[in-house]
Amino acid sequence: MVVFAGQGDARRSMRLLWRGPGGAAGPGLSVDVIVDAAIAVADRDGMAALSMRAVGERLGRSAMALYTYVPSKAELLDLMYDKALGELPSEYPLDGGWRAALVAWAEDVRAFYLAHPWVLQVSQARPVLGPNEFVMVETLLGILRSTGLGRSALRGVVGAVVQFVRGAAGVIADARRAARETGMTDEEWWFSRSPVLEEVAPDFGERFPLSAWLGEEEPPPVPGDECAPYLERDAVRTFRLGLDVLLDGVEAAVARSGGV
Repeated sequence: MVVFAGQGDARRSMRLLWRGPGGAAGPGLSVDVIVDAAIAVADRDGMAALSMRAVGERLGRSAMALYTYVPSKAELLDLMYDKALGELPSEYPLDGGWRAALVAWAEDVRAFYLAHPWVLQVSQARPVLGPNEFVMVETLLGILRSTGLGRSALRGVVGAVVQFVRGAAGVIADARRAARETGMTDEEWWFSRSPVLEEVAPDFGERFPLSAWLGEEEPPPVPGDECAPYLERDAVRTFRLGLDVLLDGVEAAVARSGGV
């Protein structure tokens, strides 16, 4: 399920996003209270369960009572997305260099996506244009600006890093959702199909020699994630190795440009 931000009235959405803390409030209700409740609904039940009615029920109110504060679900989605992003740190010390700071940023953003997996269903095709979304970008730019790369290169690096972290988090989020919705763990799924694959494709190693070669070696353990499901461990390993390769590329670009 993919949803697009910015589908509500532009002026109303932008005014709500940039209203500052608090906002219009009545007895027991405010924009912030409603948005917090909506985030809680999406965290617990997923994006598909999100509705003005579900949020109202969580607050003990009717859906109609919410429209005084938030015009529609479209504006609510923008507010949820931007407020959730406000949980991310906005400062990373550069004492250990830009690479260490960027690794810390990437780990924090991955953890954020896994805490709020519904955020991954909000398409990146159209940004929300809220303050916390810009803070996230400013934070990343603040780290990468110290490399000395120019504007054109930085645009590419920012896009590559953001999409890499988002994609890596999405694999883990999907694995968790698959286990929950199918009632079958990663190990159970693989163990049920691996013997069948050997039966139906006894010449697999001859037909796909590189895939067979790659699978011959047991991947190294992931420190701290020994008890995680198989696919999740593999995704974490891929994330960390892939991030290293990506940052090696950034270092090469910095060296070519004569930057830090």
